[in-house]
Amino acid sequence: MDESNRRSMDAAQADALRRWSGGGADFDRPSPVPDPACLYGLVGEVAREGSDGAETHPIAIAGNFITYLSCAIGRTPYLAVGNTSHHARLFFLHVGRSGRGRKGDALSLVSRIDEAVRGRRPDLAPQIHRGGLSTREGLAALIHDGYRVGQQEIPAITDKRLWVVESEFANVLQQSQRGGNTLSAALRDCWDGVDLKPATKTNRVHASEPHVCLSGAISPAELLALVQRRELLNGFVNRFLLAWGERTRVEAFPRRASQQKVDGIAANLIDILDFTRPKVEDLEAAPMTLSVSARRCYAELYGAELNQDFGSTLIDSLLERRAPMLLRVAMVFALTDRQWLIEERHLEAARLWIRYATDSVSFVFSGSAESPSAIKVRWAAERIADFLAARGAASRKDIVVDCFGRHQPAILVDAAIAHLIQSSAGRVSVETRPRAINGPGRPATIYRLIPSHRN
Repeated sequence: MDESNRRSMDAAQADALRRWSGGGADFDRPSPVPDPACLYGLVGEVAREGSDGAETHPIAIAGNFITYLSCAIGRTPYLAVGNTSHHARLFFLHVGRSGRGRKGDALSLVSRIDEAVRGRRPDLAPQIHRGGLSTREGLAALIHDGYRVGQQEIPAITDKRLWVVESEFANVLQQSQRGGNTLSAALRDCWDGVDLKPATKTNRVHASEPHVCLSGAISPAELLALVQRRELLNGFVNRFLLAWGERTRVEAFPRRASQQKVDGIAANLIDILDFTRPKVEDLEAAPMTLSVSARRCYAELYGAELNQDFGSTLIDSLLERRAPMLLRVAMVFALTDRQWLIEERHLEAARLWIRYATDSVSFVFSGSAESPSAIKVRWAAERIADFLAARGAASRKDIVVDCFGRHQPAILVDAAIAHLIQSSAGRVSVETRPRAINGPGRPATIYRLIPSHRN
C-alpha cells in the first residue's frame, strides 16, 4: 500500500472516531437493518426467542449463536476451495454504544443453551474461555498438545474446540498494542486453522489443529480509537463478522425464555452436533460440497458483490474476507439442516449476513453515506412519527397492525422505533404501563411523540 492510501485510511478512521467520540451525535442517520431472512432455521429460532419481548437486537443474539455453533461443530466438516480447506469457524464482533448495545444480554440465551447441552451431553459442548486473553502462549495453553514441567508430563488437551467470549474486546486490541505482543497474530492463525507454536525457549507450549471461535463486543468509539493501522492491514479485523446491534425497544421487564424452550433448542442442537460427527472412527474429516445451483450463485457473487470496491481504502481493507466468510456461514446453515450439501438457500441467507456486515462496517467506519437498509429505516421512522402525531400514543402492536397493516417485517419496525427513541432529537417517549393486579400478560409499552419536536 502506498503512502497516499495509508494517509487516506488514517484520515478516514480519524474522521469516524470524531463522529463517535461524542456518543454518535449525528445519530439522526439511521443504523443499518438486517434482512429478516438472515435469521435462518435454528439460528433464527434462537434469535427470535431471545429478542421477543426484550431489548436485545436479534442479529446480535444470532451472531453469537452462529459463532458458538461454528465452535461446537468442530473441524470435522470442511469445504475445499482450491487447495484451501475451510472449516465452519467464525469470529463475531458485536458493535454498539455503551448502555445501548445490550452486549451481555446478547450472550445470555446462548449461554443457557450451552448449559443445557453440557448437562445432557458434555462431550458435545466446547471449552469456553470468558475473556482475559493476553498472549499467544496463553492462548496455546488452553488447547495445548502437552508439555513438561520439570519431571512432570502434562497430558495434551485432545478436544481443540474453544469458544472465546470477549465481552470487552477492547482488551484484545489493547494487548496487541504492547511491544512484542503476538496475540492478534495468534488469533489470525486460529481463524486460518494454523498450528500455534509460540517461539519460547523453555516450556514450549504448542497447539495443533486449533478450532478457536471468538465472540467479541465493543463500542464504536473504542473500536476506532484502539484498532491500529497494522490490525487493518494485516487482516486481523477483517477476519471478524462485524455486526451493528443496539436495543430495538425499551422493556423494563424483559421476557425470559422458558426452560422448556431452552431444553428443546438444546435437544435440537445435540441432534445437529451428533450429525456432524462421522460414524466411522478412523474418519477425521468429512467434506461438504456446493450444489450445482449454489456453485453458480457463488460464482456470480464472487465476480460482483463479494469483490466490490467502495472507493475507501479503510472500508475495502475491512471487507477483504467477505468470500470465505460467506462460505463459512453457509456451512453452518447447511449443517443445521443436517446435510453435507450446501444449497442455494444456505448461500442466500449467508449472503444477507455479509450484506449486513458490509452495511455495519460502512456505518461504523465511514462518514454520512446511508445504506439502502438505513434509508428504509428512516422512511419507516417518519411514517411512525406521523402515525403517533395523529393518534397521540400507540403500542408496538398498534404500530405493526394499524400503521403498517402487517406489511413490514417486525425487525424493520423495531429498528425504526429504536431510531426515533435514540436519535439526537429524542422524538419519542416511552411509557411502561403495569398490567392489572393478577391480570394476564406483561406490562404494556406505549410510545408517544414528543410535541416540541413536531410541527
